[in-house]
Amino acid sequence: ILSVLEKLIPLFINNIRHRKPLPVYGKGENVRDWLFVEDHARAIDLIFYKGTITETYNIGVFNEWKNVDIIKVVINTGIVSEGKDLDLITYVTDRLGHDARYAIDSTKLQKELGWEPSLQFEEGIEKTVRWYLENQEWLDNATSDDYQKYYDTMYSGR
Repeated sequence: ILSVLEKLIPLFINNIRHRKPLPVYGKGENVRDWLFVEDHARAIDLIFYKGTITETYNIGVFNEWKNVDIIKVVINTGIVSEGKDLDLITYVTDRLGHDARYAIDSTKLQKELGWEPSLQFEEGIEKTVRWYLENQEWLDNATSDDYQKYYDTMYSGR
């Protein structure tokens, strides 16, 4: 799983573990197309070896979720905690100019190169959460002082 995940998923895993607020922009209705990272890597590999030079291929899975629903899925896996942390969700003022939706059409990749994801979303999110928990050093770096500075800049006073 990519994109906002390098921030959103480790932040929320760490915050759930420490019973800290889970800041959600606006009403949590920002929409993103979520893709398991290994599937993304497989798509890049396929494009590199089988794609047509000069062509553009969008990588996506038509798997759009609101950010608040992603948080609920992470909580409800029960992997980080016992799935009883919905009370940690805290709505904060959205950033000015924040995109409401990121979406791409990956039909060309699927039709021309036959690519499709290897996992259903729920399997991918569980594997992602488990990976972060099994790689504590990486999780610590993702939520380090540098990350905390970013977090404070983005969320303080909201």
